[in-house]
Amino acid sequence: MRFNKIMMALTMVLAIFASTALQAQDNKAQRPSPPKTVVRQLDSLSINVVYNAPSVKGRSIWGALVPYGKVWRTGANEATIFEVNKPVIIEGQKLAAGKYSLFTIPGEKEWTVIFNKEANQWGAYSYKKEMDALRVTVKPGKSKLFVEQLAIDVSEKGEVSVAWENVQISFEVKEAK
Repeated sequence: MRFNKIMMALTMVLAIFASTALQAQDNKAQRPSPPKTVVRQLDSLSINVVYNAPSVKGRSIWGALVPYGKVWRTGANEATIFEVNKPVIIEGQKLAAGKYSLFTIPGEKEWTVIFNKEANQWGAYSYKKEMDALRVTVKPGKSKLFVEQLAIDVSEKGEVSVAWENVQISFEVKEAK
C-alpha cells in the first residue's frame, strides 16, 4: 500500500515537470521575437542558421535600437547560430566546419560580420573578440521592400542575406576546395 502511494506521488511529480518543460518549449515559439531556422543544402555543403526574429513595431532600428559601431547578436534573445558541415570560403576568407555565434557590427557605410567560436551565447553580453574565428566586412544596402520582421535567408547559390527594416546585407558562402 505504502509503495503504491510513493509511486503515485513520484508519477505526479514527473507529470508536473514534464508539463512545465512542454510549456517552456511552447512559450519559446510565442516570444515576441520567435525562433526561426534556415537550412540550405548545396551539394554536400549544409548551411544552418538559427535565429530569433525581432519586429520593427514602429521603432527606429539602425543607429537607434541597434546602435552603429557596437557588436549586435544579429537577432533577439540568444545569439544567432551559423553552422556549416564543411570548411567554407566566406567573402574570400576560410572558415573551418563548425558551429559559430553570428554577430555583426552595423555601420552606415559598412558592416563587420563575425563568426565567433563560442556558440550558444545569450545575446552579445559575453562576446569575446579573442574567440572570433573570422571577421569579414560587407557593404549594407537598402532593402527593396520594408522588412517588418528580421529575415535571414540562404540562397541556392550560397548567398546569406540579413534584412530588417530598410537595410540588407549579404555575404557569399562557398565550399572550400
